[in-house]
Amino acid sequence: MAVKLPSQAARGRRAPMADINVTPLVDVMLVLLIIFMVTAPLMTAGVPVNLPDSRAKPLANPAKPVRIAIDARGTVFVDEVEVSDATLPDALAQLVARSGAEPPQVYLRADRELPYSKVVAVMGELSRAGLTKVALVTVAQGQ
Repeated sequence: MAVKLPSQAARGRRAPMADINVTPLVDVMLVLLIIFMVTAPLMTAGVPVNLPDSRAKPLANPAKPVRIAIDARGTVFVDEVEVSDATLPDALAQLVARSGAEPPQVYLRADRELPYSKVVAVMGELSRAGLTKVALVTVAQGQ
């Protein structure tokens, strides 16, 4: 039985390495995973609103809902764009005109410290514009 020792191999030539070093690949993937885990919650942040608690079940997501937020100062935001009380009816009319035949679902987020009259005034403008599918966004109890 003959054995070929390294000293007998041709000088200057190496045998091809058939193993793949996956350690750098795993390192890069773990770094990307951490980056995505940190940045994903930041991408969903909108207008900061302190939401009230509720025992209601979450709604199924429609295609593209309109998000309306009212912060603690009473400022109204339509899809994260600040809208004054005077221009709110025009902004809602534009939403209805863009939506086509069926008006879109509206997610209304209002700060818990906000007076009820402000929320009712915005809901009245929504109803007047024809946006009757309104869901009040809350935080589930225990979270």
